[in-house]
Amino acid sequence: MRAMPEGFRWGVATASYQIEGSVDVDGRAPSIWDTFSATPGAVRHGDTGAIACDHYRRWQEDFGLLSELGVTSYRFSLAWPRIVPDGTGAVNQAGLDHYRRLVDDLLERGIEPAVTLYHWDLPQALQDKGGWAERVTIDAFTRYAEVVAEALGDRVPRWITLNEPWVSSFVGYGSGRHAPGLTDGRSALLAAHHLLCAHAAAVPVLRGAGGQVGITLNLSPIRAVSDDEADVAAARRMDGCQNRWFLDPVLTGRYPEDMVSWYGFEDVVADGDLEAISAPLDFLGVNYYTRTHIAAGERAGLRHPLRPALDAHQVHPEGLPRTQMGWTIEPDGLRELLVRLRDDYPRLPPILITENGAAFDDYADPEGGIDDEERVEFLAGHLSALRDAVDEGVDVAGYFCWSLMDNFEWAEGYARRFGLYYVDYPTQRRTAKASARWYADVVRRNALPD
Repeated sequence: MRAMPEGFRWGVATASYQIEGSVDVDGRAPSIWDTFSATPGAVRHGDTGAIACDHYRRWQEDFGLLSELGVTSYRFSLAWPRIVPDGTGAVNQAGLDHYRRLVDDLLERGIEPAVTLYHWDLPQALQDKGGWAERVTIDAFTRYAEVVAEALGDRVPRWITLNEPWVSSFVGYGSGRHAPGLTDGRSALLAAHHLLCAHAAAVPVLRGAGGQVGITLNLSPIRAVSDDEADVAAARRMDGCQNRWFLDPVLTGRYPEDMVSWYGFEDVVADGDLEAISAPLDFLGVNYYTRTHIAAGERAGLRHPLRPALDAHQVHPEGLPRTQMGWTIEPDGLRELLVRLRDDYPRLPPILITENGAAFDDYADPEGGIDDEERVEFLAGHLSALRDAVDEGVDVAGYFCWSLMDNFEWAEGYARRFGLYYVDYPTQRRTAKASARWYADVVRRNALPD
């Protein structure tokens, strides 16, 4: 057995739009994902989050799954359209009361709530005014943070301001593959910066309520496919776009100079923005799924998240296993990433792995069992890589498996399953997969099997 450090936090993670359903219940207003998923051709099979896992009504049953796993922490997100339906106006008490019940029940179970303020479900009313491409959305988010902090701050020990602002901005406003489905590079850059400014504004609000505060970034080690100068330069640009564009302002107070020059970004930043964005954090959330292999040149037909394009494209090396998402399975990439963060960022706070998991073609056998041995192998490999990073001196305080249960996987709809628990969507029955039992054993032992 390979023991994890004493006090290591074990958890699972979910997001509001992916599991809640009940999109028009108890005063909730539409989000950009309600609008986007209802757009023909936007989501695989025309799926939407209107029902999802029906978690809004079945949350007590689902919290029983948390107790079954024995996790010490649960990461979930609040739905902004449930709490401030139009983004700026009246507060919806029914929405706040719902999340109060969730937090109280978790605490009674001895499970620490780790609450994400924004996991992509912007109120549609704000998007109608320009969304994250407009600076006024920062003010709306600040007020939303104040409302939530006043209602829940005395019981939530850990806050995450934003989940994956790279996706919210570059994929939502640049490539159009996610809500709100725009394809405008300038808007993507503005959205990225305004998201970070909103994070900066929320940090003192949430910390003032007594909790620890961090941000979650989706990060990937970037490798050139060869030593060719063009491939190396392309990989550097991809790293600048996906990793350093958010790491550098948050942890160093500046944007990477090479990418500022590439994008022509100087006129976007207002006085005081970067100082606020780089205020110290209590932890950094890291979402890791795969390593990225890059070659120079554009791929025909690829929609780029920004203009000018990076003159780079992703390559999937032969011989590497992949998940159902098409992502290569490279556990050591997690160790590589964590060590790089430690070495490159002297102000790095403790790290939480806020998402790590995989989608596979799960199915129930004739006896009703789900033997997802591929996921067990995936998790075992990545947790071993995490333990290697700890052995190398990286301060990793916890791990959240993505996800508690199968759910609405954004543009992939219900065609991809990441859960430890299988969800039969017509009946909403939850069934533990083999990976759930394996993970529960790891949590109980606070150690990895040999």
